[in-house]
Amino acid sequence: MAGKTRAEKMEETRAKLIAAARKAFAEKGFHAASMDELTADVGLTRGALYHNFGSKVGLLAAVVDRIDSEMATKARALGQIAGGGWSGLLAEGVAYIEMALEPEVQRIVLLDGPAVLGDPSGWPSQNRCLQATIATLHDLAADGRIKSADIEGLARLLNGMALNAALWVAASEDARATLPKAVAAFECLASGALK
Repeated sequence: MAGKTRAEKMEETRAKLIAAARKAFAEKGFHAASMDELTADVGLTRGALYHNFGSKVGLLAAVVDRIDSEMATKARALGQIAGGGWSGLLAEGVAYIEMALEPEVQRIVLLDGPAVLGDPSGWPSQNRCLQATIATLHDLAADGRIKSADIEGLARLLNGMALNAALWVAASEDARATLPKAVAAFECLASGALK
């Protein structure tokens, strides 16, 4: 069997580092996670981390992107189960908010992510989600299901509501008690876009 190509080795190294960082950030938080321990746990050097991600912050960005992308995939699947269209869009938003109860999502994406990486609206994973929301809203507008409004503006506000509701849940002292309030507010405000 032939050896792995350089690209395959690099991807394997990146995958190992992301998996190890994901575990360390979830257990200890970004600031308390040791890069020496993290790299040693997967048999790599700190140099491999810096070569692949540039810094600990770069590694966090990759981990956040991975988890946030998984969240979007899960939300999209639940949106399809709900029938797509407006019902699907609402189901996706609610699913995203509900994921704020997951400890890994809470700590890495909703607490450490914004604190270290800044405004989530600038994250690549959030931009991909925005583009999907825009596409759905274009379809709904073409079918005459939503009020006349700037589609990008509407998409940004709908996604922002879901994100901020999730941030509220994650930061609250009693996330389980906050969740139904956040979901109800999201659904109430989102319904204003319907004709």
